[in-house]
Amino acid sequence: MNKNYLFSALIIGSALFWQSCGSKDGAKQQQGAAQGERAVPVTTTTVEKQIVSGIKNYPASVVPLQEANLLAEVSGYVTKIYVADGATVKQGQPLYEIDRIRYQASVDQAKANLEIAKANLQRIEKDLTRYQTLAEQDAIAKQTLDYAFTDVNNQKAQVQAAQAALTTAQTNLDRSIIRAPFSGAVGISQVRTGALVSPGTTLLNTISAIDPIAVEFQISEREISEFAAYQSGRSSTEISVSLPDRSTYTQTGKIATMDRAVDPTTGRLKVRASFANPQNDLRAGMNLTMNVKSTSATEQLVIPFKAVQDQIGVYNVYVVNDSSQAEIRPVELGLKLEDKVVVNSGVEVGDRIVVDGILNVRSGAKVVEKEESK
Repeated sequence: MNKNYLFSALIIGSALFWQSCGSKDGAKQQQGAAQGERAVPVTTTTVEKQIVSGIKNYPASVVPLQEANLLAEVSGYVTKIYVADGATVKQGQPLYEIDRIRYQASVDQAKANLEIAKANLQRIEKDLTRYQTLAEQDAIAKQTLDYAFTDVNNQKAQVQAAQAALTTAQTNLDRSIIRAPFSGAVGISQVRTGALVSPGTTLLNTISAIDPIAVEFQISEREISEFAAYQSGRSSTEISVSLPDRSTYTQTGKIATMDRAVDPTTGRLKVRASFANPQNDLRAGMNLTMNVKSTSATEQLVIPFKAVQDQIGVYNVYVVNDSSQAEIRPVELGLKLEDKVVVNSGVEVGDRIVVDGILNVRSGAKVVEKEESK
């Protein structure tokens, strides 16, 4: 029995001994790892200021300078469609015809009523002339002459009413043909021949001006004075657009209009540029990229674009402090200049920022700097 107790004690003592040794070894390894931690080698550059010239890019969309819905102005059945869907049309060109038979009949009737009213006026005027001659000879009562004057005035009013009825009938007849209010392109027709239309409610088609055409985009409130100078001609620039297939549209544009007010929720202002569009390559609703060549009026902060980290729309750079530690800072970017970019805020002139080795750097880490070669 004593032998068993002795054997158990030896086993427990051995386990405690090895556990103690293991703990000491682990602590030594951790201490060694801490002592072996090294500074991360990186390449840095210094933030500078300079006059910059480059291309600003803005999301943009195509909008027609003129656009109108074509509605029926009289009721009836569509008897003719003069143009194909999507056709280019000239101002005043016939587009649709609504049954003209009854409107032509109304015009004919109004013309006949006008002729009758005019004939009656001539007859009454002749009677008045005779009554005036008889009145000079005291051959008729004065009351008869007064009635004759009244009849003439009444009949003149009848002539005016008949003329107004003719104008209304003629207007309805003219409106039975829907014409293009301006030159442009029509869309896909919303009605077909034989359709019954109602005035002011039935949409026939939509027409849009195509040449010139507008491209709208939004600028920040800080850029208003710059674009106002472009619009007035005090400063020159080059404006182009990139198409959805990433090709560049052949025609250049100009700043045509700036909206009256800044959107208080976004701090942005709508700007409209005008482009020639002879081939209708720019179509209403297209999403484009507006490219505006810009030269800064004052020196701007510039850094290499590869120094910027994009984290879901938030841009950061690593700045090396006086203790050779990397600090992460959010920055607001401005104009893109080939391999460089303007920084609107987040860094200052003279700051040293990490250019190469970013993937190995963490905020607060020690770094060993190597100056970027110019």
